[in-house]
Amino acid sequence: MISRRHFLEAGSIAAGVATVARASRAFASGDDQQRGNSLPPSIAKLQSRKPEATPITREERIARQQHARELMSENGLDGIVLMEGTSLEYFTGVRWWGGERLFALVLPAKAEAFYVCPAFEEGRAREQVANASEGGRLDVRTWQEDESPYARVAQGLKDRGISTGKLGMEETIRFVFSDGIARAAPQVTFVSATPVTSGCRMIKSSHELALMRLACQVTLAAYQAVYHALQAGMTQHRVADLISAAYNQLGFPGEASVQAGEYTALPHGSATPQIIRKGSIVMIDDGCTVEGYQSDITRTFVLGKASDKMKQVFDIVHRAQATAVATARPGLECGSIDAAARKVITDAGYGPDYKYFTHRLGHGMGMDGHEWPYLVRGNTVKLAPNMTFSDEPGIYIRGEFGIRLEDDMHITENGAELLTPQSPSLEDPFGA
Repeated sequence: MISRRHFLEAGSIAAGVATVARASRAFASGDDQQRGNSLPPSIAKLQSRKPEATPITREERIARQQHARELMSENGLDGIVLMEGTSLEYFTGVRWWGGERLFALVLPAKAEAFYVCPAFEEGRAREQVANASEGGRLDVRTWQEDESPYARVAQGLKDRGISTGKLGMEETIRFVFSDGIARAAPQVTFVSATPVTSGCRMIKSSHELALMRLACQVTLAAYQAVYHALQAGMTQHRVADLISAAYNQLGFPGEASVQAGEYTALPHGSATPQIIRKGSIVMIDDGCTVEGYQSDITRTFVLGKASDKMKQVFDIVHRAQATAVATARPGLECGSIDAAARKVITDAGYGPDYKYFTHRLGHGMGMDGHEWPYLVRGNTVKLAPNMTFSDEPGIYIRGEFGIRLEDDMHITENGAELLTPQSPSLEDPFGA
């Protein structure tokens, strides 16, 4: 899935892209000491936190598969189909890429799972699948380049006694694959697997929460180190590259979208070349990955002195973010949290509706930066303990500036908490 930062980079002018590439190569070249010597002191002193990240275990994934089977029975499904992506990794640990060639897991509700795999990839497949198995025989069905993979799926369904059942398709499966399977198994009814995949993934275990909390701490540490290294005159590409370098020091892959001045009024920014200037708004957004789990944090600040209007807007957004956390608790509908935060912004004169606060309050988080469920008007899904969301209200004034504050929120047994402290102010975004 392409992220907003990658979308913006893809649209950048060639010179900007070349600058980023050269800077990235500079940070990536040489030994650790040379890299450290080339970095600003605030970034060079960062220490790796990788030893703190404990991988998800095989036993945890087997338990997830069992939970999926329970949800299949509750939703009248005979099985689900997974292909490359985070749901496949969530349930099996398999990290796959295959382009136009079908690699699939069929997980039946009441029978042994089976895989369908290109024959020339069997070795790679068995190596990964073995780490996801419940034990016993691995059913990996291969197909040659001149054969139909869909026939293998159809035969597997027949062997499992579900050739006329109801099968859930994971939501990100490409049409060419879902259509091929449907044509090969015309007696099967195909529906969405989201009640199962999201039903499992949107409630986080204590292990998952620990990984997400670490990811958030790492992101905030990277942002803070880069903030102390910022100088007026830097381009947004230079700042983004410093953030990547900070993540490298901290031991995890990550990057960020950086916007300045009037371009901060575009919620996902612009590919236009930008310069960081004294007294103008700077917005840094996105996060890192820790053992497959994401952070998503936005910090908005000013180098130097902020105007009174900037401070006023910041305070409104800050109150809206705090109101969302104070409101959220198990049993409330997702849409009601958006409404509570939006009311703060509207009552302060930045309304009505989506006029200045132009997007939903937040999105679910986990292995994907954006996943089910969503904090948006009309979403009647009820909050439950151990759901996780972004909490990211914003006010965007076209032609002037935008301010967004984003931290990641955990629904507790009785309320909610942010996984990182709120930003104190525009002029001191991380606390003195």
